[in-house]
Amino acid sequence: MTNIGILGAGRVGTNLARKLSAAGHHVILGSQNPEDTATRTAGLDPHVSFADQRTTARTADIVINATPGDTSLDRLTDLRTELAGKILIDVSNATRDAADGLPGDLCYPGSSLAEKLQGALPDTHVVKTLNTMLFTVMTAPETLTTPPTAYLSGDDEDVKKTVAGLLGDLGWQPERIEDLGGITTARATEAMILVVPHILRRHGFKPFAVSLAR
Repeated sequence: MTNIGILGAGRVGTNLARKLSAAGHHVILGSQNPEDTATRTAGLDPHVSFADQRTTARTADIVINATPGDTSLDRLTDLRTELAGKILIDVSNATRDAADGLPGDLCYPGSSLAEKLQGALPDTHVVKTLNTMLFTVMTAPETLTTPPTAYLSGDDEDVKKTVAGLLGDLGWQPERIEDLGGITTARATEAMILVVPHILRRHGFKPFAVSLAR
């Protein structure tokens, strides 16, 4: 059992907490108001506990960033000491909203949130993954008619193997996990999010993933 901290207790964070705790991990759900989060998410597995984000980052072995991508860099840079030596799995996309609230532009064109995080947190092992799909697909890839792809970007090969193991706990088969290489490759998957609002406007809010077909 691994102690996994999740920063962000919205739909993404609570969805991941539910599946990872069901897989036997102890999950700490970190939010700005842990008591409200505990009340709102009553019924989560007893392996889930609640804390503020600083405590979550300090006590977890592996940390998942599920905070809003446009504010993640400032939030996590403030946790540099707590995140030192940890694996940080970044599942967020840093975008600016269009008029209808859907992603419009990238916050870091020519770079990526994951690269910015790695630069700001040199003692942390950042891995980008699960940012190319609706949050429900992150924990139930088998629900899509076409098998989806989970991409991995990160500089440490052993760390990426650890993250791939956690993806397995979320239901991802090894053949559907695509290791793209170093952290700079995250700019490719983060840019993929720009296709999503056009699809959502035409077809509605349905489960999807931007995947590799072979």
